[in-house]
Amino acid sequence: MTVASPVIDVRGLNKSFGALHAVHDFGITVERGRICGFLGPNGAGKTTTLRLLCGLLTPDSGEGEVLGYNVMSQSELIKRRVGYMTQKFSLYDDLSIEQNLIFTSRVHELDRRAARVEAALERLGLVKRRRQLAGTLSGGWKQRLALAAATLHEPELLLLDEPTAGVDPEARRTFWDEIHALSDEGMTVLVSTHYMDEAERCHEIAYIAGGRTLARGTADQVIDESGLTTFLAEGPNVGRLIPRLRNHAGVEMATVFGTTLHVSGRDRAALEEAIAPLSQAPIVWTETRPTLEDVFIQLTADLQREAD
Repeated sequence: MTVASPVIDVRGLNKSFGALHAVHDFGITVERGRICGFLGPNGAGKTTTLRLLCGLLTPDSGEGEVLGYNVMSQSELIKRRVGYMTQKFSLYDDLSIEQNLIFTSRVHELDRRAARVEAALERLGLVKRRRQLAGTLSGGWKQRLALAAATLHEPELLLLDEPTAGVDPEARRTFWDEIHALSDEGMTVLVSTHYMDEAERCHEIAYIAGGRTLARGTADQVIDESGLTTFLAEGPNVGRLIPRLRNHAGVEMATVFGTTLHVSGRDRAALEEAIAPLSQAPIVWTETRPTLEDVFIQLTADLQREAD
């Protein structure tokens, strides 16, 4: 029985722009049909990494394959089999939805153009809006059109750069339902996002900061491997406890979420010692499972301490 090769298998990728080392020894393996989420702060190197993987940029160094092609020397072949959706809507505002898709089909020199365009309109719920100018669409409908264009040539790998930024929750959910449908059909998807709920929709995630991968795995694996202990405080005005906690040994993060206070750290004993004097009515403390947000805030703080 033949074992299928990973769609992405790269190691030690580096990319610099002058003095800026945007991507530092990046490596990742992604199997066919998986959805991998890229998370990280602004300037973390996520967009540059996606552009390296889709062939728009060539790494300064590194090795590996994307879709079986050499990432260092076969970027033109990679680009033909990848769909890429940029952060900014990049289609033509003065063309209709249908005209944009027809133009895209010609750029890709596709066969069965009319049939492909019709199928894309049907799939993304765009049939009734086919003659509407792209420039008049809301953010959610623009994203549907952009996804239709990015998948019109039926790519094996789809790269999405913060695709749901600025769209409403219903549009985000519809978009993600379609991403999972594409994954179920065998398409591999890499998506960068700032939304923790979207990260949890991915099969696996990679947290990138400072051009480096700081964590990788399923959401549960990343949380379990963080080593964090988290306590919640509930009670009136819990935010007033933050100044008394932030400089205490063992407290690595103290943040208010709504009406509760999240306090996290890796040293359980020191953390318990820090909250003990504050464990008096009406304040109630309970231990809870760390969230992805807890983990990513901590990872970013670790990186900042290294830089200092």
